[in-house]
Amino acid sequence: MADPDGGAGTYRLLLLRHGEIRSHRGDLPVTGRSLDAAEQVGRRLGWPGRRRIRVLTGETLRTRQTAGAIAAGARHEGAGVEGPRVAFALRNPDIYVAGDRVDMVSGAAALAEQVPCFSEGEAAAVPFFAEFFDHPDRVGWWLRLTDVPGDDAATVAARITRFAASLPDRADDPADLIVGVTHSPVLRACALAHLGDDPGEPDWLTGLEITVTPGRMVSVRRYPAPDPP
Repeated sequence: MADPDGGAGTYRLLLLRHGEIRSHRGDLPVTGRSLDAAEQVGRRLGWPGRRRIRVLTGETLRTRQTAGAIAAGARHEGAGVEGPRVAFALRNPDIYVAGDRVDMVSGAAALAEQVPCFSEGEAAAVPFFAEFFDHPDRVGWWLRLTDVPGDDAATVAARITRFAASLPDRADDPADLIVGVTHSPVLRACALAHLGDDPGEPDWLTGLEITVTPGRMVSVRRYPAPDPP
């Protein structure tokens, strides 16, 4: 495969945050305004119709809706688009409560909905989430923890690095560009691991550009690139 932006045999992965949602109290849909913005992202990536794009997504409604809009926008510009399809690696951190895997949510009611026969009061009393709910920067608090009932930030960053490094396994991949729609904790964990700092909550539909060489070396930079000082 040849990537016109990265050289022969180089894989380019845009890892983007999903579109805007009104709260994090459950798996809510993306706003109409943000779906329009996601379609515009797809049009920019697909223009002028010479790209071959593979679109991957996390499992949540907000990531799948965003990925669908990006794919639609790219197709509108004439790009050849594969997907979107769910990629397991792009999920939120795995956190465990009462033996069940749960997503990070911002309230006890939304947490209780993820665990069978679990009350809102029980959810509010889970030690990890009792602090998580009250913190002004929940993801930033999680990033600094090493004792987590599930994935810490280093584990998530390593998962994404291994996922990206596996892309050259598909030697005949026709895609010039791979777009992966994921979540804020994943992006912030990768930025901390690869760029040395936590950038804070990324804007909707922004994230990281990951380049993978034929030798499976992974490099990361912000996407879109910040303006020069």
